[in-house]
Amino acid sequence: MFLMRFTERAYVAYTEEDVRNSFRSSVRLTFPNSHFNPGLGADMYNEYLDEYEYADEIGFDGLMLNEHHNTPTCMGAAMNLEAAILARTTKNAKIVLLGNPLPIFDNPIRLAEELAEIDMISRGRLISGFVRGTGIESWATNTNPAYNRERFQEAHDLIIKTWTTPGPFRWEGKHYHYRVVNPFERPLQAPHPPIWIPGVGSPETLVWCARHHYPYIYLETDPQVTLDMMEIYGQAAAEVGYSPGPQNFGYLVRIHVQDTDEKAYEVGEGFLVGNAGVGRVPLPGDFMAPPGYNSREGTRRLIEQYKHSLRPDPLYGGVDAAGWDKVVESNRVIVGSPDTVIKKIRQMLTEVRPGILGVWTNDGTINHADTMRCLQLMEKEVLPAVREMGQELGLPGPFEQAP
Repeated sequence: MFLMRFTERAYVAYTEEDVRNSFRSSVRLTFPNSHFNPGLGADMYNEYLDEYEYADEIGFDGLMLNEHHNTPTCMGAAMNLEAAILARTTKNAKIVLLGNPLPIFDNPIRLAEELAEIDMISRGRLISGFVRGTGIESWATNTNPAYNRERFQEAHDLIIKTWTTPGPFRWEGKHYHYRVVNPFERPLQAPHPPIWIPGVGSPETLVWCARHHYPYIYLETDPQVTLDMMEIYGQAAAEVGYSPGPQNFGYLVRIHVQDTDEKAYEVGEGFLVGNAGVGRVPLPGDFMAPPGYNSREGTRRLIEQYKHSLRPDPLYGGVDAAGWDKVVESNRVIVGSPDTVIKKIRQMLTEVRPGILGVWTNDGTINHADTMRCLQLMEKEVLPAVREMGQELGLPGPFEQAP
């Protein structure tokens, strides 16, 4: 099993009232950046990098980073910059980028060069994930959402050709045109760094991913929905001649461990402030999915897959703070002492069976000291137990030989 550590690197020095008083009461896209304190931001960036470096030291297989824009919920607006730092300051863990939002890049060649440098600086530890990005990324960069998927696929094809085909060559596509493609720097890994695709289950993306033999990482999706999506992936894989296994699937889940269940429950509630910003303020739907962003068929199938689980979601707004009890009870977030967390992880692994496990250790009001204690307990008790479970349950990662 491949174990990677993740945090969205949230900035949380603002209040729910601040968000409610902003344009359309949104913590993303239009929340005023006057609420940002660069001095505090400097401290937080360095603490987050310290945590990732420690995660490398204690044996995580991967350090997962992501990128979002116009939001305090994720300070990783320049993910590749953070990756370049970690490529130099860490020694063993792979640098897992999940991922670069391809449709918002007007120059994929520059992105191919950046990623090649990261791969070389890290001595071949880059895993280059690509995403379509949320609708907010399209709004933030003035990118037409109607061409989101087209730009994603063409940028991907151009980057792969740039990495694998000797230049110079010419590229004349629908969205990108280059008379000379010939970047001198190329990745250390051949033919190119591994590519993983994260998401929440767009059927078109699942099919595309399976046809390219890329592992798909499910981002906190409902377990039953995840199994439904695995079936879509499996059918597409069969059409091109292979049967996927655990090594083709990843699952991201929030896991926070402390010395006692009570302490973990108290600290872990900070997750409600993390991804959603302030927990109880829903995001405007057109911000996340502007017109044209998804196809009609994609939207229909996503609703069909999720209809059994449509409910107010404490992680993304829409309920009061009492929802934290329900989140913990349903294992949407796993918190507790090492023994409790290990039992809950076993239940999740048995049900979902991923070969890649993304461990989202902290966000929101979970402070640096509590995060470091969480990582210490993971090193001593949780990580060894999870590795044993991976062997016992037959869950090989992408870099292991399947049994």
